[in-house]
Amino acid sequence: MRIRPGTRRTAGSVAGLALAGLLAATAAGTAPAAAAPTGADGGGSHRVEYFPQPGGAGRTVEVPATAPARTGRTSGASLSVAEATVDGTVGEQAVTGSTDDRLDVVIIGDGYTADQQDDFHADATAKWADITAIEPYRSYQNLFNVWTVDAVSNESGISGDPGADVVKDTALSSYFWCADTERLVCTDIDKVASYAAEAPAADLVVVIANSTKYGGAGYSGLQAEGYPFNGVSTLSSDHPSSSMIAAHEIGHSVGLLEDEYTYPSYGTWTGGETDGPNSTTYTPAQLVEKRAKWYRWLGQSDPTGSTVGTYEGSAYYPYGLYRPTSTSIMRELSSTDFNLPGREAMIAGFYRAGNALSTTLDTNTAIKHGKRIQVSLAVGTTGLARTDLRWYVDGVEKVRARGRTAVTPASLGVRADGRSHKVTAEAVDRTDAIRDPAVRALATDTLTWSVRATGHRK
Repeated sequence: MRIRPGTRRTAGSVAGLALAGLLAATAAGTAPAAAAPTGADGGGSHRVEYFPQPGGAGRTVEVPATAPARTGRTSGASLSVAEATVDGTVGEQAVTGSTDDRLDVVIIGDGYTADQQDDFHADATAKWADITAIEPYRSYQNLFNVWTVDAVSNESGISGDPGADVVKDTALSSYFWCADTERLVCTDIDKVASYAAEAPAADLVVVIANSTKYGGAGYSGLQAEGYPFNGVSTLSSDHPSSSMIAAHEIGHSVGLLEDEYTYPSYGTWTGGETDGPNSTTYTPAQLVEKRAKWYRWLGQSDPTGSTVGTYEGSAYYPYGLYRPTSTSIMRELSSTDFNLPGREAMIAGFYRAGNALSTTLDTNTAIKHGKRIQVSLAVGTTGLARTDLRWYVDGVEKVRARGRTAVTPASLGVRADGRSHKVTAEAVDRTDAIRDPAVRALATDTLTWSVRATGHRK
């Protein structure tokens, strides 16, 4: 993903925002890691989130940055010429547009041998289908590009499955029993980065471990450590609940959402207001008075089954911080829904990362008044989305052209009158899932062309 010059964006790239989200999460009560944490192997560490039980709340833990020496390709075995030819092959899982206009997800498999790559592709398809069955992923999946990268392992399956003593020779060194926690699946992030670099772009990475055993993890804040992507989710391939791990983790990386579950040992939050869009120190009356956070949603019936309000306990603190609803996907994975404020935050993240309006016609070069202008919309009017496409000449809307994806300046009334004119296409998502004008601005995308004053058609 790259933000296209000239579009009406009011925020930076998803990279900078995700870093801001990481810092906000720390301010809101995540147990902070040391400035230069050291893992058991002396090579650094990452703070990761995992879910001990299907449908349960998460936990965070510090894990080594690299896999233990007993995992991965340590046996001296190497790939054959045929296997090496397959290794690193890039596939198009669901490519909907240019990387300039999309949020790019790279899915990599671990524990799949050369003759199991078809199984990996089938698992990648199934897991992405699980994620995009959830709103707002469902309505906005065309703002994503999804790539697969084949990683050929010498052995099938990953270390720690079924027991902690099982060791497998795999491409990414993924393993259960990370940090002595059975359901925590860690991986070698440097190896992940090497494979992800084969794809055209990588904003987020999902690692699918070839296993029927439940498990996974979420790594965040990786761009602050120099990686080109911010988040990595790991999950097992053949457990029906593992897809929810990635759906939750993308909520952090894209929506900048905080965890809504709590730890009893954290006690009462005594700091100031947090940055996260789904945690607050304010009461409902204070939210309204300050026009803050989710005040526009207060009192609304929510897809999670409760009413939007302020429910005590969020961002790991059981007291002093409030979340919007009783439960949501950011509180426990038994909930398959984002709450209304969470949906809005996710949609904002989608539009920070992707452009709904695209064209192949250069906006930096003047065109003649008979030139055909073709645009495409990534998001239409299905599900939550309600994209409205309009055309303007010198700032005045041409109502008869509403909804058209192809026009000429001449058809919009531009004359070869010796004057310069501006033609603008504007796409606005008018979904009811957005109430904040700042988010509506993110969901507004424009393209503008200068029209040369000439009567000759090109």
